[in-house]
Amino acid sequence: MKNLVEELKWRGLYHDSMPGTEEQLLKEVTSAYIGFDPTADSLHIGSMVQIILLVHLKNFGHQPVALVGGATGMIGDPSGKSDERNLLNEETLAKNVAGIKSVLSRFLDFNSNEPNGPIMVNNYDWMKEFSFIDFAREVGKRITVNYMMAKDSVKKRINGEGEGMSFTEFTYQLIQGYDFYHLYKNNNCLLQMGGSDQWGNITTGTELVRRMGGENAKAFALTTPLITKADGSKFGKSEGGNVWLDADKTSVYKFYQFWVNATDADAEKYIKIFTFLDKETIEGLIAQHHEAPHLRVLQKKLAEEITIFVHSKEELEKAIQASNILFGNSTAEDLKKLDEKTFLEVFDGVPQAEITKADLENGLEIITVLNEKTGFFKSNGEARRALTANSISVNREKINEDFVLTANDLINNQFVLLQSGKKNYFVIRAV
Repeated sequence: MKNLVEELKWRGLYHDSMPGTEEQLLKEVTSAYIGFDPTADSLHIGSMVQIILLVHLKNFGHQPVALVGGATGMIGDPSGKSDERNLLNEETLAKNVAGIKSVLSRFLDFNSNEPNGPIMVNNYDWMKEFSFIDFAREVGKRITVNYMMAKDSVKKRINGEGEGMSFTEFTYQLIQGYDFYHLYKNNNCLLQMGGSDQWGNITTGTELVRRMGGENAKAFALTTPLITKADGSKFGKSEGGNVWLDADKTSVYKFYQFWVNATDADAEKYIKIFTFLDKETIEGLIAQHHEAPHLRVLQKKLAEEITIFVHSKEELEKAIQASNILFGNSTAEDLKKLDEKTFLEVFDGVPQAEITKADLENGLEIITVLNEKTGFFKSNGEARRALTANSISVNREKINEDFVLTANDLINNQFVLLQSGKKNYFVIRAV
């Protein structure tokens, strides 16, 4: 077996592991799982590290198991939280579970017939028939309260962060721990992986496997670092909120922009973590970037690789076309290819005005459009001078004073893009 731990270490994807974990992964094909709690009906880029970890696991010959927490999602993981989560109802949870399964299926083929083909499970399937009394007898008695109280996720909450911890949340680590035992018993799963904030929950699972699995039971743990930006701020959010892996929540254009706008320090770290490029290629890109940082070679390659991985090559090309529009490297045809959502995102913050479609049916002289109808120019004289200087474009095409704006000029039957010089934009919306 190739050395997965060694790979994770140079990529910055390794934080800690239990003794014997690396040896187990080198010895034989190993089943390993990561849990995803259904707090929303999709996943955002904060989950990308764990998705990529499962893909690396598969690429190194092991078997990835993705667990969607239909049961644990009913309680909420206290790890890293100062207050208790709001409990979700079953209908919302079912919707969220379905959404997360759909996202994960884009990265792992759960219908594969390979010996190490990925598996997807939902812990609600084995927890729904488990009575409270049975759980207390079979699981609760195996782990002492002292052991559970020693976990950081519990200590922080009990020692004053937030409003303490309910019994519901206190049981979370036992339920997650039982998941590991269930997968150990039924799927021969020997390893749980997750973020470093999950160490306490994961080791509770290894302890349950040891205590419930019999004399020769063994289980392992491996965690990844929590990803932060170079300035120490939380990774995974843009100014507009979470960056989601579904295009209907975060457009491919905005997704691409998030990565291409990474700082130099972050790009150097992220290209190791979020791509599957080999070490030699990455070192070459970093050296190239250091020679000419202004070309943003690292950021562009990072954005390309992860956009293809999450969306597709075709969607990447559309995102690049949309990005080029603001820098003047596009044509009228490129502009017309933008859908409404992407058009509005590209020109977010650009001044807008409305014109009726009835006006456009009869045609509007461009001087009237530039001044009276939109206020893009303060006077007819100023608009005329700009036209004489050949500095006005409509939908990326230069025009003169004789130009008449009609409904035929509408992009998506709705927009017109005016431009004065290189950087002054104005959007007309036809209503």
